[in-house]
Amino acid sequence: MSQATLHRNIHDISSCPCQTADVQLDVESLRTYLAVLDWGSMTRAAAHLGLSQSAVSWKIKRLEQRVGRPLLLRDGRDLRPSSDGLALLDDARAIVETHDRAVQRLSSSEFTGTIRVGSNEEVGAARLAGILGRFRTLHPAATIEFIVNQSRALAPQIEKGRLDVGLLQVTEDEVLPDDVVLWTEELRWAAHRDTLYDEGTVPLISYGSNGFYRPVSEPILERHGVRYRYTITAPSSDSVRAAVEAGLGVAVLAERFLTGEVVEWSRAPDLDPLPISCHIIRARPGERSEIVGTLIDAIRGEFFELPDRQELAGSSA
Repeated sequence: MSQATLHRNIHDISSCPCQTADVQLDVESLRTYLAVLDWGSMTRAAAHLGLSQSAVSWKIKRLEQRVGRPLLLRDGRDLRPSSDGLALLDDARAIVETHDRAVQRLSSSEFTGTIRVGSNEEVGAARLAGILGRFRTLHPAATIEFIVNQSRALAPQIEKGRLDVGLLQVTEDEVLPDDVVLWTEELRWAAHRDTLYDEGTVPLISYGSNGFYRPVSEPILERHGVRYRYTITAPSSDSVRAAVEAGLGVAVLAERFLTGEVVEWSRAPDLDPLPISCHIIRARPGERSEIVGTLIDAIRGEFFELPDRQELAGSSA
């Protein structure tokens, strides 16, 4: 396809009676649009791209807003392009392929070392895996070692140089000057609306002994003389919330999880406030290599471009 034809097609599809300015089409939204068409649904496209379904939906909505016309139509359980979507299709592929070739040429493809990356599930290990996959495409000679663990287990590995980059959950007081803060969250004591636990020993739902939440919650309970015992250990925020919703105990959760039957624990107003939770990128100490800096920029860009990082970051702890 010639450059003139490509420009003309994009101009045609972006022409809207109410618009006078040129439409700006970003590459990642076009990539997402193509994945939805290639895989037939937003769910399958999300899995392919390493994104959440809500992130894919938002990128499609943003693209349609910029174009000024619907690009996708629902056909039963599948999605198909509208007439405007078909007009955009070839150009979208050309733009994405040209972009990727240019980036690959400009990238340091000669890097042949190993990058060791760790992630706490709360920060979004599934999305990070997708980012690493795209990073690996640009640096095919690189080896990536990817591990998932709790933040308090990963942080010492970064400090000792055993990991190059880590995505962690820490308190505000634990953020280091060189850390990149992706987003912050309010924490709340959570319980089922019909279960008070206002006296006696409180059953607590835990993320495990090395998790983020025990060290921030236990001192508060102990200062206020609240007796507690751990009755359930769960691996993720979703599973912790499910246990709370089933009335099995009290837990510390991000405020966004307090919906429906899960409410703030009735005794919370009498306790010291919980700290702010910060989700960060941390690199090992010392001079940062170009390849590590490139990876950090890719991770930061992926998270920063989403409208609601709390919702889209993933719901595991």
